[in-house]
Amino acid sequence: MHNPTFPEWVFLLGGVRWTIALSIIGVVMGGVVGFAISLARTSERFKFLRTVTATYIGIFQGTPLLLQLFVTYYGLALIGFNITAWVSVAVCFTLYASAFLGEIWRGSIDAIPKGQTEAATALGVSYWVRMRKIILPQALRISLPATVGFLVQLIKGTSLAAIVGFTELTRSGTIVANQTFTPLLVYGGVGVVYFCLCWPLSIYGSRLEARLAASDSSNR
Repeated sequence: MHNPTFPEWVFLLGGVRWTIALSIIGVVMGGVVGFAISLARTSERFKFLRTVTATYIGIFQGTPLLLQLFVTYYGLALIGFNITAWVSVAVCFTLYASAFLGEIWRGSIDAIPKGQTEAATALGVSYWVRMRKIILPQALRISLPATVGFLVQLIKGTSLAAIVGFTELTRSGTIVANQTFTPLLVYGGVGVVYFCLCWPLSIYGSRLEARLAASDSSNR
């Protein structure tokens, strides 16, 4: 047993870049898919799309992320898709994030007063113009606090990727702890790093929420 050396701390901190990279992939790719889901969930003409996307969201919100990682990594291998741990977790976090972001943004779109949609329709404004210039700018503003809050959860959720051998921050900490036999010290350091990543985002999300509430109060 020995205290972690400088190279071991460097190795541990090296996992941070993969934690951040995985979080960015989840938010960006999940955001693209989630945006399409939010539009499908609020579709007025295509009930089939609403049903399919509601089922999709129900599956990914109703099952543990750990189970989704197992299914993505081991399940795909069973049917002949031999993919790396990196590709597996990237796909899994994209699907996971898209379900939550799609529902967050769906709620924000639905929060816009229906009178605005009816007025735009009465004036002959097309669906895409109405969404781009009237509905989505307001919905984006409403959804920001919840989106930032989900990003915090996603960053912490990346720790589960270690279960399939993906070497992010938690996995790096496990390797160092096994080498030094000082798990309390090592995992304490890992916790500090997660706190430094998540706490500023949590504060930012709280300020956005307070600013939004103050703006709504002044407009009444």
